[in-house]
Amino acid sequence: MTEIVEILLSASFWAAVVRIASPLIFATLGELICERAGVLNLGIEGIMVAGAFAGWMAVYSGTGLWTGVAVAMGAGMLFGLLHATLTVPFGLSQHVVGLGITLLATSATYYAYRLALPEVTSPPRIEPFQPWEVPLLSDIPLIGPALFAQTPLTYLAFVLTAVVALVLTRTPLGLALRAAGENPAAVEAQGLSVTGLRMGAVMVGSGLMAVGGAFLTMSAFSSFFFEMVNGRGWICIALVVFGAWKPGKAVLGALLFAAFDALQVRLQQTPLGADIPYQLFLMTPYVLSILALVLMSRRAAVPAALMVPYNRGTR
Repeated sequence: MTEIVEILLSASFWAAVVRIASPLIFATLGELICERAGVLNLGIEGIMVAGAFAGWMAVYSGTGLWTGVAVAMGAGMLFGLLHATLTVPFGLSQHVVGLGITLLATSATYYAYRLALPEVTSPPRIEPFQPWEVPLLSDIPLIGPALFAQTPLTYLAFVLTAVVALVLTRTPLGLALRAAGENPAAVEAQGLSVTGLRMGAVMVGSGLMAVGGAFLTMSAFSSFFFEMVNGRGWICIALVVFGAWKPGKAVLGALLFAAFDALQVRLQQTPLGADIPYQLFLMTPYVLSILALVLMSRRAAVPAALMVPYNRGTR
């Protein structure tokens, strides 16, 4: 117990929590946008892998870091366009298409990696985003290093959370998007295109998922390897449910999972880690997240038209 208290009172722990949560925030926001419009995007895992590779490869080829982020987002939007085309106008199973997108994106990334770097045995490194320390605020004990000494992409993740929440709740576009996931017939009655709204939401959401993957190669690490996403996409789908399809709560869920993850890493380095198999520490954040998901999702209101195909003119 003493070790846990010491960890929780250290600034490095909370800085790690925010850093670990950042890619989850991007991807969770992307999935949330898709689902609020009525489309479940199970392609998130593969899209994150593709985004991680596309952004890293662009920077490795000589572009700037922000250009790499744009390339990653573009790659994600292309996969989102494919997903949306198959599920929205054609009405194919969102489960099957999503899993197919994950397999396609992962396999295409592997092929592109071997094609671009056939002789490489270890992943080359790039110069990633460096932390930006906010003057004065970064010197605040405990929360300063956690909130005000992060890389630009982390700041962008929290800004986008506020933007997405504002758009969904305070703008006509957000109202139309939410209606597309709740009552698409009402959207059509207003002269709006349910197909257009849903396809746009899936493309934008997939772009954000890819940026979440790019965070791993361009901010958290400096190279690309295939296991780096490591199930984060599936966690983000759970976080959307945990947050009851609300951006603020979903981000809190991302921070909670990140706290569990950062805690288990540090507990392995304590005397407690010598007595307990490390596999138990690795599973801890997932088990605790599942328990939290079960408790929170019982009162969550699922979008009424989620995973329900819509044909124009039907009621």
